[in-house]
Amino acid sequence: MNKLENTPKESLRDPTGQAIKNLIKNLIRKKIKTPEALAVAKRRMAKDYKIPCPTNIALLKTYHELLKKKGLKKSALLESLLQTRPIRSLSGIVNISVLTKSYPCPGRCLYCPAESGIPKSYVSGEPAVERAKSLGFDPYLQTQKRIEMLEVEGHPTDKIELRIVGGTWSYYPKTYQDWFVKRCFEACNEKESKNLNKAQKLNEKAKRRIVGLSIETRPDFITSGASNKALAKGKVLINEIRKLRNFGVTMVELGVQSIYDDVLKKNLRGHGVKETISATKLLKDAGFKVLYQMMPNLFGSSLKKDEKMFEELFESPDFQPDLLKIYPCALLREAPLYKWWKKKKYKPYTKIQLIGLIKKIKKNIPYYVRIQRISRDIPSQLVIAGPAKISNLRQVISEKMKKEGWQCNCIRCREVREKYNPREKLYLFRQDYKASGGKEIFLSFENKRRDKLYSLLRLRITSDNKMIIREIHTYGQQIPISGEQFSANSPQHKGLGKKLIKKAEEIVKRESASRRISVIAGVGARDYFRKLGYRLENTYMVKNV
Repeated sequence: MNKLENTPKESLRDPTGQAIKNLIKNLIRKKIKTPEALAVAKRRMAKDYKIPCPTNIALLKTYHELLKKKGLKKSALLESLLQTRPIRSLSGIVNISVLTKSYPCPGRCLYCPAESGIPKSYVSGEPAVERAKSLGFDPYLQTQKRIEMLEVEGHPTDKIELRIVGGTWSYYPKTYQDWFVKRCFEACNEKESKNLNKAQKLNEKAKRRIVGLSIETRPDFITSGASNKALAKGKVLINEIRKLRNFGVTMVELGVQSIYDDVLKKNLRGHGVKETISATKLLKDAGFKVLYQMMPNLFGSSLKKDEKMFEELFESPDFQPDLLKIYPCALLREAPLYKWWKKKKYKPYTKIQLIGLIKKIKKNIPYYVRIQRISRDIPSQLVIAGPAKISNLRQVISEKMKKEGWQCNCIRCREVREKYNPREKLYLFRQDYKASGGKEIFLSFENKRRDKLYSLLRLRITSDNKMIIREIHTYGQQIPISGEQFSANSPQHKGLGKKLIKKAEEIVKRESASRRISVIAGVGARDYFRKLGYRLENTYMVKNV
């Protein structure tokens, strides 16, 4: 019997659409749980109806249409099964990158490409650049379209980490900065506001909340305006940091590149290591997470020097970044360094040399550091020479780790992701270390082997003895704030974050003369802390314990 014989007459004009509706209802009724079972069901349907096999995105679209028409009940299990590229929300949040338009750059860096109409250091072909170009660099449209795509792929978008990229943010006009950030918040709120402050207030309870916000800048733009005496005392909240807090920024990406003055000078960086040390201290004392963008294989460096540099990052209390982006120097025709290469005065590392270096870095990374990225998204065809042409460098390293039987201890490599087991016993770990004139206390819930990280908290005792929580994060599949989505496969909404906060408050009571604790909470996370007894004060959530 033809499968269409039992189909309502109005559906005969659209047999594919009816087939997909029937498939969705069958998947829910039979409680299909695995991708393999889903693939079998899709192939069977395609054969029965003599139509192409539908994509997960097509199934999700029809599923949401049926939900709106109340044609079926919500199924978190099916939503999870149909999710495309699940990695996008397996860290407990979704990332959205928004690119600024091009402005003049204060730097003259030897390695940096300059393409007309694009922020310096970025090039055509990078995904974020192409999205921004197609949308006229409009921050509202970039945020909105990215949200739409994530939702089409089946990801929750209520907890967003917004990353503003493009050149040196601190060098952009203040009016542009205000407008840009406001428009990003408005895109999440789906409503225009009179000013940034009102947009942020709306976002505290919005459906889509910005729980983290980061910008890129140079170390010397953090320290500018502060006297050497004030920097030495560590008691100044300078204008740039105050501006960043008013925007709702919680993490700063510093273009450090190298911690050696001779290498920085040869590459015309325009600042020295002392600016990096000072900026790191100021940012951490203000509660920010600090990410270092590091660039091995710079002109004037060497393998031995690069190896020592990454060791020193975590041996010296002057640095101790919370996150790393390792961007091996990419030789591009548009960069001044290209001329030095043509004259044979610059030699990129070989593939074997670079892989060996990255392996040594990862083998010695501390538990409290997250290696955010390894290599840029620059299209390999634009890279003239060297190992920066390896577009899948992280994958290559991961395969070598498995083959050689060792694991990187960085946060990204240990996130629980889809490996959550509700019966697994968790242990509370604490690691203290000195950093930038203060003390860092890293708390985490992990399994016994420490190869699965569930939740973490960074508590800092600042250089002037203030207590501030710089980060609180529970990993695993993102669960909406409403808690409606199926959560048996995720550690989120299980109280792990609250337990870590309680532990931090106990540390403050026991180990500090102060009874006051602050949190550099993202705008969209403020309501979470209010429920725990915190109140908003000068862009921070504070509590007397």
